[in-house]
Amino acid sequence: MPDPTPWFERHTFHHSDFADLGRLVDLKRELGFKVSVCFPTLNEAATIAKEIVVVKAELATRFPLVDEIAVIDSGSADRTREIAAECGASVWLARDILPGLPPLKGKGENLWKALHVLSGDVVVYVDADIKNIHPRFVYGLLGPILAREGVKYSKAFYDRPIAVDQKNLKPSGGGRVTELVIRPLFSLYYPELAEIVQPLSGEYAGTRDVLEAIPFPIGYGIETSMLIDILERWGMDVIAQVDLDRRVHRNQDTLALGRMAFGIMKTFFRKLESSGKASWPAASADDMIQFQLEGTAYRRDIRRIELVERPPIVEVPEYLAARKGDR
Repeated sequence: MPDPTPWFERHTFHHSDFADLGRLVDLKRELGFKVSVCFPTLNEAATIAKEIVVVKAELATRFPLVDEIAVIDSGSADRTREIAAECGASVWLARDILPGLPPLKGKGENLWKALHVLSGDVVVYVDADIKNIHPRFVYGLLGPILAREGVKYSKAFYDRPIAVDQKNLKPSGGGRVTELVIRPLFSLYYPELAEIVQPLSGEYAGTRDVLEAIPFPIGYGIETSMLIDILERWGMDVIAQVDLDRRVHRNQDTLALGRMAFGIMKTFFRKLESSGKASWPAASADDMIQFQLEGTAYRRDIRRIELVERPPIVEVPEYLAARKGDR
């Protein structure tokens, strides 16, 4: 008989629920899982070293919870790759993975290609710009997958302070695109997903059987696309969300957030159409028109934001060949 308790109450956790790392290691061994942590990067030299060192020291050396730490890089112009390698991470250029495919560039591309080179049964994706990195960003997301039967995907949420200047933070105010764009859309068309506190958070973990079976948009829509596909294919009971307390990172300006919103909305409406919930014109625009104040005059700025996605990686022959021995 289905549990009548609301999803939010059953599937919302705090990272402290999983702070017994020895117990998580035991659960991982009982399940026979390997765990990979992936940092998608582009010019993250300022933060990547601390992220790798913190995760490696606590969750690979002290507690053998993480088997693999990797950086998938989009072609950084700074020393991101060199620093990551010096800190002990495995490092790949995204364009060098599956070189027979046309190269694409974007966070979703890095996450998708990570599945080909990483060996984990569970993959934890962590953004590489976190200034207050802590092991909870990894073990908190692993916890529901290891400890709660049926959970295959866990999503982070947290307070996101916003920078007032270089030294001061406003206690809250992050997640503007979530509250102004995707939460209203989810509330209208996918109310189940509106129960997720921060659907656009950049930290999440998934089992390989889920991640390899869904498409990955290469751009801003990756988080939205994942949630909709997982909901429609497996339902809300495979999803959990975990409060990680606080995340400090660099904030984007309003114009950048507008471009992000444009890409997310394109992804959302494509999903809406494919699910039969609404019809969306096939010739929808790819150009985002914005205006930038320069001195006393406004300059018209047009950015092309196309919706491109990779298919489920399980459909890629090279991936199937590489994984054949593991199946």
